[in-house]
Amino acid sequence: MKEYEIAVVYDPGLEVDLSKAEDKIKKIISDNKGKIKKTDNWGKNKLAYSIKKQDYGIYVFYIVELDPTKVKTVESLLNITDEVIRFLIVKSDLKGIQKAEKERKIKEKKNSVEKVEKEAD
Repeated sequence: MKEYEIAVVYDPGLEVDLSKAEDKIKKIISDNKGKIKKTDNWGKNKLAYSIKKQDYGIYVFYIVELDPTKVKTVESLLNITDEVIRFLIVKSDLKGIQKAEKERKIKEKKNSVEKVEKEAD
């Protein structure tokens, strides 16, 4: 099992009832022996260009553990899902994620030290 990031742009008309569309995607992944580790909903945003006569889309990102042989199957199923305007599946850059986390912790530590020094003055 490898870790993948799946970015899905849903039809903006689903804003009220997005849970059914998300359940459909979760079922596609679980039917292909995948496991969703994390979901990040960015909400409704303007698209860079019109897709299927839509100017907006609902962005949802999934971190998924999936067998590499099942990726093509998931892609083909997402392709025929009416609720999905666009999607992208990429392999997670685990080293990049770890490096970003380490840098974020260093920055937080530096900011907290600066805050304490300001309060001391």
